[in-house]
Amino acid sequence: MSSSLLPFILFALVASISPGPTNLLILAHGAHNGLRASLAPIFAACAAAAAIVWVVGLGLGEVLLRHPLAQQVMSWVGVLWLSRLAWQLFRAAGEPLHATARQRFGVGSAASLQLVNPKVWLMAVAVIGVFATPGLPVWHLALVFLIIALPCMGAWALLGIGSARWLRSPRHLQRFNQLLALLLLVSAWSALLA
Repeated sequence: MSSSLLPFILFALVASISPGPTNLLILAHGAHNGLRASLAPIFAACAAAAAIVWVVGLGLGEVLLRHPLAQQVMSWVGVLWLSRLAWQLFRAAGEPLHATARQRFGVGSAASLQLVNPKVWLMAVAVIGVFATPGLPVWHLALVFLIIALPCMGAWALLGIGSARWLRSPRHLQRFNQLLALLLLVSAWSALLA
C-alpha cells in the first residue's frame, strides 16, 4: 500500500460524505422515491465524479489552471444550474411525496450534475495536486474515489429514506424541501466563492 493512499482515502471519505449539491439531491430523491430508485443516480454521480478525477489527472487540470476564464465560466454555469435546481425544489415544497415521485433525479441528471458541480472540480484538482504520485497513479485515485463515494452517497439516500415517514405531513415536507433548497444554494455558492 502506498504511503499516500491512507491520507487519500480519508480525503475521499470527507469529500464524499460532506454535504454538497449532489448529496442533497440524493437525500431528497431517497426520501421521495426510495433506495431502489436511487441506486442508478448514485452510481452515475459517483462514476462521473471519479471520471472527472481521472480526466483532471490526465491533463485537463493543467488546462484549467492555465485558462482561469474557462474555469470561471464552468463555475458560474454550475452555480446557476444548481440555483435553478434549488428554486425548483423550493417551489415544489408543498407537493406530497407521491406527486413528486414522477420527477426523479435520473442517471443523466446525476452524471451531468457532476460536470457543472464546482465542488467536484475543486475536489478533483485538489486530489491530483496533492495525491497523484508515481506510486499512486491517477486511475488508482479515480477507482478508490469511486469505491469510497458509493457508500457515502448511499448513506445520504438512506438518510432521506429514514426521513420519509416524518415527511408524510405536508407541512413537514414543505419545510424539508425548502431547507434542502436553501442548503443546495449555500453549498453551490460557497463552492464558487471559496
